[in-house]
Amino acid sequence: MPPPFDPTSDTASVALPEVLPVFPLAGALLLPGGHLPLHIFEPRYRNMTRDALAGDRLIGMIQPAEATPDGSEPTLFRTGCAGRIASDEMTEDGRYKIVLEGLCRFHIDEELPPVDGYRRVRADYAAYGRDLGGDGETAFDRARLLPLLESYLEGMEVAADWDAIADTTDARLIDALAVLCPFEPREKQALLESPTPAARGEMVLALIEMAVLARRAGGAAGPGRSQ
Repeated sequence: MPPPFDPTSDTASVALPEVLPVFPLAGALLLPGGHLPLHIFEPRYRNMTRDALAGDRLIGMIQPAEATPDGSEPTLFRTGCAGRIASDEMTEDGRYKIVLEGLCRFHIDEELPPVDGYRRVRADYAAYGRDLGGDGETAFDRARLLPLLESYLEGMEVAADWDAIADTTDARLIDALAVLCPFEPREKQALLESPTPAARGEMVLALIEMAVLARRAGGAAGPGRSQ
């Protein structure tokens, strides 16, 4: 569950930093207005979390663009999402359990030298200033989505709370599906980079529809499992 609303929190007035620590994690999707729970255990990212908690509490979530079998640092996709640590807990052995609240997407202008092992970038938010303004209009075809979603979830043997889904706004439903469905990292990246909530909704619907059709045809079991 996301943390309770904090009336002192005003995402529209957040001063987004030019230099942003980043946490590369394949398949992890943080969207503006969304929440992402994370378990931080690697030493360098424990350092990152420690420093963020001591400062502006901001971390950039971003995906590696490609695997590096030789163990070298992977290149990063150009676009990520800055998030504020909305809640945090430190375990006895020094690990962190945090929840990030998505604020605004960014482009990497350049990568900077690491600090205490963690990566940092110079972030450019100019293309995504509207992220701080709220959900926006989604306007996707919910009537078309729901039967596809039912078939999709049945195929994965996942139960759904349809009453809760009915009470969820279009924007929140689309963002939840984008985050929770097991799409491929590149598909997650495309969802992150969707210019509008409406475009993201259409993409989620298309990915779910392709998965259902593939399953019915006896092909791949879902998005990201194409041959």
